[in-house]
Amino acid sequence: MLLRLAAFLFVLVLLGFPATAATVREVPDSQPQVQLSFAPVVRKVVPAVVSVTSRKEVAGSRDPFLDDPFFNFFFRDFGGGRAQPQVQQSLGSGVIVRPDGLIVTNHHVIDGADAIEVVLADRRSFAAKLVTTDERSDLAFLRIDPGHERLPALALGDSDAIEVGDLVLAIGNPFGIGQTVTGGIISATARTAPQLDRDVSFLQTDAAVNPGNSGGALVDMRARLVGINTAIFSRSGGSIGIGFAVPANLVKARMAAIDGKAEGGRLDRPWLGAQLDTVDGDVAASLGLDRPRGVLVQRVHPGSAADRAGLRPGDVVLAVDGVEVVDPSGLGYRLALRRMGDRVELGLWRRGKTVTAALAVEPAPRTPAPETTRLDGNLDGATVANLSPAFSEELGLDMFETGVVVLEVRRGSRAQAMRLRPGDRIVGVNEAGVASVAELRRALRGPLHRLDIDRGGQRFAVALAG
Repeated sequence: MLLRLAAFLFVLVLLGFPATAATVREVPDSQPQVQLSFAPVVRKVVPAVVSVTSRKEVAGSRDPFLDDPFFNFFFRDFGGGRAQPQVQQSLGSGVIVRPDGLIVTNHHVIDGADAIEVVLADRRSFAAKLVTTDERSDLAFLRIDPGHERLPALALGDSDAIEVGDLVLAIGNPFGIGQTVTGGIISATARTAPQLDRDVSFLQTDAAVNPGNSGGALVDMRARLVGINTAIFSRSGGSIGIGFAVPANLVKARMAAIDGKAEGGRLDRPWLGAQLDTVDGDVAASLGLDRPRGVLVQRVHPGSAADRAGLRPGDVVLAVDGVEVVDPSGLGYRLALRRMGDRVELGLWRRGKTVTAALAVEPAPRTPAPETTRLDGNLDGATVANLSPAFSEELGLDMFETGVVVLEVRRGSRAQAMRLRPGDRIVGVNEAGVASVAELRRALRGPLHRLDIDRGGQRFAVALAG
C-alpha cells in the first residue's frame, strides 16, 4: 500500500500536476505507478544532509553511540568497558538550510562540545562554529565556511499543513555507518510526552530513526524539510517505528530569530508567565466545557505577559491565533513560532463564556541579575546566584521562586557538611530572611548559628553549635 501510494505521488510530480489536497492523497491503481521510485526526491535531498561529530574532553568514555544523551534518555544504559581518559564523541546529523553554510541540528548533538566537525555528503569535512542553541526546542544552528561556494540547501515546508498518513523520508547517519534513507508516514502531529521534556509539538513518524539520525532531515514528497529528527522511543536501542521530529515551522522561526545574534549565544524563548495544566474530563465538566480541551491557567506571575493580558487562574486557553491547543507544550510551541514583540490573540474559556485576550510575545525577565558568587568563610564551597524568571527557567526551577539559589557545592567543603545541595534556596541566616546574594554575603560576615533552607518547597533549618 505504501509503495503504491508513493508511486502515484511520483506520477503526479513527473507529469507536472499541482500537489493539491484533492490529488496527492488519491490511491494509485496501476502497475506502472507501483514501479516508480523515491529516488528523484532522494537525489534532491541527500546533498543537503550532513554528518555532525562533536568532541569534548571527559574523564572517561565508552562507545560513542551510548554517549548520545538523547539515545540513552529512552532506554537503560548498556554499561560496559572500563572508562579511560579520552576525548568523547557525539555522533549525529544536520541539515544545510542556507547556501552560505548555515546548518540546523539538535542541541543534544553538540551540547558541551569543545569542537564540532561537519562532513558533507560528498565527504568534504569542515570545522563548524556554534551560532546559537535552544535547549528547550532541542535545536542548534552551526555555520561552516564554504568560501565562495553556494552549498545545496533544503527548502522548508509548512509543517502545519502536513497530515497524519502523509509520506515522509528520514535521512541521516545512523550508528555512524553513513548516510541512510528510510521511509514511512506521519503517524501523529502535535505529539507531546512527559519523557520528551521539550516545549515542542512534535511530528511522529514510523520512518526508521536510530541513534546518529538525531538532527537529520524529515522530508516530504516534494523534497521539502518538514522536520528535524530528534528522538525515539526504544527498549533495545533500535527503531521500533516511534520517532519524533521538531516541526520545520519552529526551525523557520528560530532561523528568523538568529539574525544579528552573536555566535555562541542562546535564543530567547517566549515566556507566558503562567503555571499551566492539561484539562481532563473532570476539569472540563466542572468548567462547563463540552469536552476536554485547552490548557488550564493555575497561577499567573505578577507583571508577566499573561498578567498584563488579563489572564486569571481558572481561565482555559483554547487557541492561539485560532489554532487549538491541548496541552502546555502545545501552547508554548505556538508562542515560539512568533517573533519577540509580536502580539497573539488567545481564545479563552472563562466562566462559561468564550472571550479573547491580546498577549505580547516576550522573553522571561532577567532581573535581578544573577550575581553568581563563590562563597568562602562560613559557607565555603557553595556557589550561589540570584533567581529571576529567566534564570529559573534555565535551571528548571519554579518560575515563582525568588531569592538565592545554590548552583554548586564543592565536595569536602563546609557547605557540603551543612547538607547544602544544588537547587536549594537559602532563605534565612540566623533567623533573619535573605532575599539576594548581597544580603546573604552581609549576613555571613558574622558568626553563623543557623541556616534556613528551602528544598523543593520543603523548609528546614541547619543549626550549628556555638
